[in-house]
Amino acid sequence: MKRIVLLLLLSFGLSATAQIKNELVNHYKDYYKQMRAQGDVRGAINALTHLNILAPAKAQKDTLAYLYANSGQYLQAVNVLGTEKNATDSELAIKIKAVSLKSLNQPQLAVQHYETLYKRKPDVYVAYELADLNLQIGKTAEAEKHIKYGLANAKDDNMQSFYESNPPYQVPLKAAFTYLNGLLQYNKDKTNIDGAIKSINDAINLAPGFTLATQIREALLNQKQQGAAAGTNKQ
Repeated sequence: MKRIVLLLLLSFGLSATAQIKNELVNHYKDYYKQMRAQGDVRGAINALTHLNILAPAKAQKDTLAYLYANSGQYLQAVNVLGTEKNATDSELAIKIKAVSLKSLNQPQLAVQHYETLYKRKPDVYVAYELADLNLQIGKTAEAEKHIKYGLANAKDDNMQSFYESNPPYQVPLKAAFTYLNGLLQYNKDKTNIDGAIKSINDAINLAPGFTLATQIREALLNQKQQGAAAGTNKQ
């Protein structure tokens, strides 16, 4: 008799626990919808965090990471998804990893996720990121491949944003690839300053307001002048 009572109590306890869990899940689903309707990102993140504990789901996890990344909380986004390549990752998850790791100054890790995106669907904007990141980590052959693709496929209305100055600005994507081509030439041969400057000048001609290219051109011209002065002093 005692055993039957204990089993009944256990069954009741499990049923009550399941009911409470379902009520909590429904509560946080409603809470999440309300937070999104109000435009409250922090509240939406809080709701999804609870949902991912109570009823884990891949789509929910991706959405949580997206909300973090979209609000500039890249470390939190990476902590949600991890940094590893995963063949089952959604396109959204891969994009979040790529952008977040790039923003966290982790080019070695970011480049592998951009490569996955590019393999799934070649794209001039992904090619630009790959060219830029591969230059940063010294993989000039990979960078050159993507620069050539970008120069051949970028359309006149494709634009690339730059954020190193305030306010940010945009230049034609073809100008951005031309600028990277100048950096590529310099990275392949540090003595080829003239070749690098020519490509960067071409980029500025395409986009006269290209602040970053202008700054790099000035740095290369100064380096060239210092080299010429050092050569004169040796004579």
